[in-house]
Amino acid sequence: MNIIEIYVDEDKDIRIDSYLAEELKEISRSNIQKMIKEGLITVNGKKIKPRYLVRTGDYIEIKILEPKKINIPAENIPLNILYEDDDIAIIDKPQGMVVHPASGNYSGTLVNALLYHMDSLSTMGGQERPGIVHRLDKDTSGLLIISKNDFSHSILVNEIKERRVKRIYYCLVYGNVKVDKGVINAPIGRDPVDRRRMTVIDKNSKEAITHFKVLERFNRYTLLEVELETGRTHQIRVHMAYIGHPVVGDIVYSNKKSIFGLKGQLLHAKRLSFYHPRKGDYLEFESELPNYFISILKKVKEG
Repeated sequence: MNIIEIYVDEDKDIRIDSYLAEELKEISRSNIQKMIKEGLITVNGKKIKPRYLVRTGDYIEIKILEPKKINIPAENIPLNILYEDDDIAIIDKPQGMVVHPASGNYSGTLVNALLYHMDSLSTMGGQERPGIVHRLDKDTSGLLIISKNDFSHSILVNEIKERRVKRIYYCLVYGNVKVDKGVINAPIGRDPVDRRRMTVIDKNSKEAITHFKVLERFNRYTLLEVELETGRTHQIRVHMAYIGHPVVGDIVYSNKKSIFGLKGQLLHAKRLSFYHPRKGDYLEFESELPNYFISILKKVKEG
């Protein structure tokens, strides 16, 4: 266990979780809040709450526990690598592949494949998420940025936070979307009834903004181009269901049975553009729609 000591020499008039997030840039605010609740962060020898306001003379003690060592095996799983240099890689992820290991599942993920194919990966995401800057759901296919060092990782995370990374998705949704384009601005949080789902909710939620435009309308379906302004868990799937047009194949948020023999939702991360974290060059990548997606589009066009 490592102990970090901080002596406050002036009034900050700021919550302790915000203060420490600025002081300890390698630890996220959410992790700091968790550490406070677990009693690993104390002020003047006493437990406090995340909303505690830092004062002159405060003695803050932060206990850093040694992380549990996790053995994630490198596995020779084929990857579609569209681009790679010393800092980043662009992966075209297939539907059905989990991005990173989680408790009880440390095999067969994108991370297992990355450990085999890449000579280095960033460590900022933690032991279970080396190289992972952002994620896609298991059954969402398409483009992902992988970071090969902490320098590029920190810059890319900030670029996403500042909304300078452009992420375009294609999805087929149920119903005929009436407007040609629109913006969904509705906060997303954990569903209080079913914790495995996300939902549009005001309490304990985060801002979520999704832009969409119609590419083609069919009898009972609409093909949409969707751009994320924010990046919340299941954001597109939740927002599409919220406006009454859930993604085809999404049995979690559509309350419909899977049709066309699909193994997951028809949602594909098609275009990705951003500035290279080291060189500053503008990069843009595009992924072709998977064959199963194209096949379903042909079927709905034929009625």
